[in-house]
Amino acid sequence: MRLLSALLMFGVLACLAASGAATARGVVRVPLYAVGYESKSSLQAALERAPAHIVHRFPRLRVVEVRPLSRRFASRARNEAGIAYVERVHPRRSAVEPALFQTSSGVPYEWQFAAARAEAVPADVLRAASRVTIAVIDTGADLQAPDLAVKTPQAYSLRTGSMDVRDVNGHGTFVAALAAGSPTNGEGIAGFGGDARLLVIKAIGTDGTMSDLEEASAIVYAVDHGARVINLSVGGTETSETEKRGIEYAAAHGVLLVAAAGNEFEQGNPVEYPAALLQPVGSQGRGGIGLAVGASNRSGGRASFSNVGSQISLTAPGEGVLSALSSAAPATDYLRFSLPGSTAGLYGFGSGTSFAAPEVAGAAALVMAANPLLHATEVADVLKQAASGRGSWTPELGFGVLDTGAAVSQAAGRATISLSGARSGAAVRLRWIGSGATAYRLSLREDNRAPRILLEGTTQTTSTAGVRRGHRTTFTVTALGAGGQALASASYVTR
Repeated sequence: MRLLSALLMFGVLACLAASGAATARGVVRVPLYAVGYESKSSLQAALERAPAHIVHRFPRLRVVEVRPLSRRFASRARNEAGIAYVERVHPRRSAVEPALFQTSSGVPYEWQFAAARAEAVPADVLRAASRVTIAVIDTGADLQAPDLAVKTPQAYSLRTGSMDVRDVNGHGTFVAALAAGSPTNGEGIAGFGGDARLLVIKAIGTDGTMSDLEEASAIVYAVDHGARVINLSVGGTETSETEKRGIEYAAAHGVLLVAAAGNEFEQGNPVEYPAALLQPVGSQGRGGIGLAVGASNRSGGRASFSNVGSQISLTAPGEGVLSALSSAAPATDYLRFSLPGSTAGLYGFGSGTSFAAPEVAGAAALVMAANPLLHATEVADVLKQAASGRGSWTPELGFGVLDTGAAVSQAAGRATISLSGARSGAAVRLRWIGSGATAYRLSLREDNRAPRILLEGTTQTTSTAGVRRGHRTTFTVTALGAGGQALASASYVTR
């Protein structure tokens, strides 16, 4: 029995010679390059002096993928004004490994849900998560899987530009269900994200490869289509300026990135990217712009395969976890399990940090639902501090095992917005207090009429408004976060 590798490995293929690699038919294949530029004019000028054919444009990243028309393209282009970098496009490949862990049918069905205290999240927070979109960049997903179908996910294939995200690999389906599988459809498993919406981006082809340009482009697509959390269950030992630009784009837009830390502890424990771009080496889990997630086992310790180091943010259950399977993937890739009480869908067990990361991504959506004012980095900090280490960090577990219930509770405690008032004749003096807000919106509603905004985007915390006798006037203050998040106060009513 073989399981799909729980981490899609970014393995660099055999490098092509500078002059190109000869194919079996003798045709010279010229390597592709990524060119980072400062402006369109500087790019145009550079390509006039160092000719190349533009294969793809990534304007949001200010990057183009080119096929050189000269062997000296790279050395010439690097010296042109306004060119930030020129680097080879890194092909990345998924790798299949033997099963890391064999599970019998005697294992509790979805043990990871209780182990990460996901059942401790209040129902109203699970429902409120419908305001948050989780993007899963992976091999696609089986959108007919019951726990995914009920979510009616957005879907996009980066390679075809279509909505066809059919998952012949199975990895993406397994990941997507853990992050955002429905917890209320009475079928299959419960995902960690409550009612969070799901965006499935298929960025890895049937050949099992994804370039760094494709990864960055997928991140940009996710951000531009409303994702607040992005899951990257991929990794490898090399990074690039293009990958960094994609991650910086997400961070600049207040989007939380969650990545798998790697499964190679017994193969030398290498530092994996993009995880180490989110939680830098040497940080000891502090700071950073996202979360690097390791895997824990059923006893709460580190899974034997999970990488360790100063770049680990926290861990989540990743050894023998249960999730949904793709009907289009080979039946031998996961240990299939006939789920008692289930009447539809396919289910099975898998192991790896790939499957720990989406649990954290789902929990992040719940933290955002509990406190819409939190910035992405604050959400990451809440998840770290609420984990089982309770503020203590180790290179094996980071800040400890994910504690979803505690994270939601801590986030809710940070969300405060209150409104009070004092009436004097035809005037009401209003005062409000909030935490974590960058601005406020004050609105008024008289009787059953449509609300109207009195103050928009104000930083003041007091105001005076007129009211009419014999009419019910309702005032509400909404606290606004830096990323457009909003949290409304209880209303103040006069008659």
